[in-house]
Amino acid sequence: MNILIVKLSALGDVVQTIPAFEALRSHYPAAHIAWLVEEGAAELLECYPGLDEIYVCQRKTWLRRLKKPLSWPALASEIMRFSREIRSRYYDVIIDFQGLFKSGIWVGLARGARKIGFDATREGSWRFLNERLPPYDPNRHALDRYLDLARYLGAEVGGFLIRDPWTPAEEYQFRNKLNEVTRNGEGPLIVCHPGSRWQTKIWPEAKFARLAAEMVERLQARVVFTGSANERDKITTIMNQADGSGLYNWAGTTNLRELAYLCKKARVVISTDSGPMHLAAVLGTPVVALFGPTAPWRTGPYGSRHRVLRMERDCSPCFQRNCETIECMTTIEVADVLRAVVEQLDKE
Repeated sequence: MNILIVKLSALGDVVQTIPAFEALRSHYPAAHIAWLVEEGAAELLECYPGLDEIYVCQRKTWLRRLKKPLSWPALASEIMRFSREIRSRYYDVIIDFQGLFKSGIWVGLARGARKIGFDATREGSWRFLNERLPPYDPNRHALDRYLDLARYLGAEVGGFLIRDPWTPAEEYQFRNKLNEVTRNGEGPLIVCHPGSRWQTKIWPEAKFARLAAEMVERLQARVVFTGSANERDKITTIMNQADGSGLYNWAGTTNLRELAYLCKKARVVISTDSGPMHLAAVLGTPVVALFGPTAPWRTGPYGSRHRVLRMERDCSPCFQRNCETIECMTTIEVADVLRAVVEQLDKE
């Protein structure tokens, strides 16, 4: 049996689809399961246990190259080669976990008997399906919706935690790097992920700095900040404001598998609504999540062991990327976040 999973992006969405893959792998142990994913999240799946094949769609790179007309012939040839690669295998089941036009195009292009997803999805992507589940409740958690697609195919869902996505050789390398942090003290390892692509999801830098300083002073914590290379300067600013030892800037220095290893080894992960937040949750690490414009019942850290801090405002959740005040985030207090971190540590 051949199965193709179509879940292209973003990191958090891909992370939350892995439990559905695990359920399918358990139900179809001999199946060949492939995953079509975009380049941003592909690193996480490259070594994932039980996944037979990944197809990496370079959509964002292709869109950038469209701005250079001289590259069009080579670009067209590259896209055609990738399309032929997708069509090279016939699939018994193709599952559209994305529900957008960009995923529907690939579902339509791929050769398969059953093309499964939810009805009435956005951008008309449901038109590429020949088996449609009833429209999903948008207020239901995304991870549960993805598990529903596995259940539809007869899979039993026994949990939501994922396996380690790194290799044994990588674990040795990652452990040695982390030892540079953990050997400098006996306090808890805490990971902070302050960034987000949405400006409205970001907690103020000054508050992250005060929180970091408090965790080092009161908890003797080793605090590792994570993020993209573009966020490295921002994190340096946060650490300078905190003005203390025990802080480490790993932004832009880890691939996704190393980020997963770091999240799993942490005692607590503090994060905005982001991919690393979801990654920590499905790896079993307690999360303190800071929410403002989005809805934690839809996209919060999955499971009962996590803490979500959210200020009640009439306008929240607004799901807007721009706001003049971002009051829903700026009014979350350092003391409340620190208290939640201590409560999570006390549970361990």
